[in-house]
Amino acid sequence: MISRNKKFFLLAIAFGFGLALIFASIEAQKLERPSQNKPEIAQLSPSDSQTTRFAIPIDCKLGDDCFIMHYVDRDPTPKEIDFGCGRQTYDGHKGTDFGISDLQKMKQGVPVVAAADGTVLRVRDGIADKLVRDRADVEAVGDMECGNGVVIDHGNDWETQYCHLRNSSIAISPNTQVTKGTTLGMVGSSGLASFPHVHLTVRYRGEVVDPFVGVDSTPGCEVDRNPLWEESLDYVPTGLIEAGFANKAPTQAEIWQGKFSGISLSESSPALVFWVHAFGVLAGDRESFKLTAPDGKVEIDRDNNLEKPFRTWVTFAGKSNKDGNSLRSGVWRGEYKLMRRDSLVFQIDRDIKVN
Repeated sequence: MISRNKKFFLLAIAFGFGLALIFASIEAQKLERPSQNKPEIAQLSPSDSQTTRFAIPIDCKLGDDCFIMHYVDRDPTPKEIDFGCGRQTYDGHKGTDFGISDLQKMKQGVPVVAAADGTVLRVRDGIADKLVRDRADVEAVGDMECGNGVVIDHGNDWETQYCHLRNSSIAISPNTQVTKGTTLGMVGSSGLASFPHVHLTVRYRGEVVDPFVGVDSTPGCEVDRNPLWEESLDYVPTGLIEAGFANKAPTQAEIWQGKFSGISLSESSPALVFWVHAFGVLAGDRESFKLTAPDGKVEIDRDNNLEKPFRTWVTFAGKSNKDGNSLRSGVWRGEYKLMRRDSLVFQIDRDIKVN
């Protein structure tokens, strides 16, 4: 929080928001075959497994302008584990969540595309985009958890389901023939979604298949892998969502909303704050901040050890504007590194011009 007397300060406050992600993207019962139990991972024979290959269901570049937030839960108990033996999933999660940075990018339009050739079976549109924040939001969704969605039949008993599309963006109708890459709609936040993304579920004979593993006969993560993706996709348990500057201490809700997207700062701005939004940080990770003024003076240079793991993580550092005129004009640079043991997880630099 900015000090009342506006003295120089260092901000290094981090937030973990478990509740929002617990309810990130559960599929709608009205778009899929109803089930009263936690879904089992499909147990297929080798002859059944390789009839279909899938492209990613979003028109973006992974690691650049989109990311994978959650994977299929491979633990049949009330616990959870992803295929890489990590924690980027939650109990009963039946698909893969491809996310984008914020609602401003969502409004600009990021296409959701068919992962393979097929025939559209079912669609639903008309559900408002709203980020789920608490239990009341969850209850308000009711049985529309998938939000606006599409189900495609790919033949040979394979289906894909796409959830949380943007309201009024569905571009196809039932019985439409689509090819891989056909635009189905736009990434949204409809239904039970705590961030803008498309949730993809792959099914074979009605059972969930983890596309990063493919055919297997046992749950858990210590299994042979025969991925269904048409191109190799890396397992990324920790990564950057976005980074930028703000004129105040930001909240995660404000960052998801894109409140600071394209922000301008002046010499009279109340503060200059460099923020980083990430996923999958672990206890023991070490982060470092550096904030450099236009004259080359390093205003902030500090490290911090993370004491707890978080599925999403907001951290920031900044300088208050003493007397409303102490922010020097010119280009400021923010630098951030996240280390795990002795290895670099990711680093990001951002510049902003103060006028």
